[in-house]
Amino acid sequence: MRIAFGILMLIHASIHLLGFIKGLGINNIQALTQPISKTLGWVWFLAFVLFIVSFLMLALKNQYWWTLALIAIIVSQILIFSFWQDAKFGSLANLIILFFIVPAIGLSSFNSKLIKERDSQSSMIEDVSQNKLEDLPELVQNWLIRTGVLEIDEITSVYLQQEALMKMKPTQKKWYKANAEQYFTTYPPSFNWSVKLKMNPFVHIVGRDKFEGGKGEMVIKLLGVFNIVNVKNNSKIDQSTIQRYLAETVWFPSAALSKYIVWEGIDTYSAKATMSYQGVASSGIFYFNEKGEFERFSALRYMSPEKDVEPTEWIVEAKNNQVLNGVLIPTELEATWKLKEGDWTWLKLKVTKLDYNVY
Repeated sequence: MRIAFGILMLIHASIHLLGFIKGLGINNIQALTQPISKTLGWVWFLAFVLFIVSFLMLALKNQYWWTLALIAIIVSQILIFSFWQDAKFGSLANLIILFFIVPAIGLSSFNSKLIKERDSQSSMIEDVSQNKLEDLPELVQNWLIRTGVLEIDEITSVYLQQEALMKMKPTQKKWYKANAEQYFTTYPPSFNWSVKLKMNPFVHIVGRDKFEGGKGEMVIKLLGVFNIVNVKNNSKIDQSTIQRYLAETVWFPSAALSKYIVWEGIDTYSAKATMSYQGVASSGIFYFNEKGEFERFSALRYMSPEKDVEPTEWIVEAKNNQVLNGVLIPTELEATWKLKEGDWTWLKLKVTKLDYNVY
């Protein structure tokens, strides 16, 4: 679809050259029956250049390609109205290009907001790890030793890139492909996760989950413009996001030593962790195998912020482990809701990149 759109832009741009050629008297284009002045000929050329440059920006994946394309459409449409008899069908091409510009504007705005939010996240080195290793349950100690995280510098921030397969509802058969980025800080604890999911060549969804200052936020936008979900200042979302942060500390295990997390051993292979921050507290159970490796996380979590919603068991299972930047972490995971009518595995996630202490 991207290639077809690019070809359309090139063809549409090239047609504007006809007005330039006739206006400057280079050739008398018979298809253009109306006279074109030299000045307007240069305006036709300007529209051509704007479309070409915006096409090149699109080809180079510059997210601001739409700025020049929008100006090009305005210039083009003014010319089309001025030479309606000969150029009226150009309006259709402009309309199609505008159809692609609208979600590009939404995505650009969405990305700009993400950048500002992530820039506002700050992490401090002091007070990151106040619990002592020997105070933790033995299996949690074994896990931290097994991961190798105790052998590297203190982790204060984490950057992840992820590939995902997602299902939007339990009855859905098809898996949608998605790409995501996530940034964590460990003190104060926060994360910002953004995802881009393409449902078909014409429809995509972007989303952002945020945990900062003990508060959670969730935004999902169709085409990057139209809100599907926009929730904040909600106690259920606050608890859900703090549970998510807790579960995802498996990517930076030294967070187990944080003063915000209290551990309680359950048996040989499981321990309960309770995280408290800014008046919000929530718990989950970590399960480990005989090697001391993380296997799964389980918590009673809210699926939505609605008033009548009760907590549902939420499982995150490790499917593959790998050493990244000196730490053994789960690089492939699946998330499942344990519904009454059956399990709904809605997310399959793969970590493709991980960096620590990135500012």
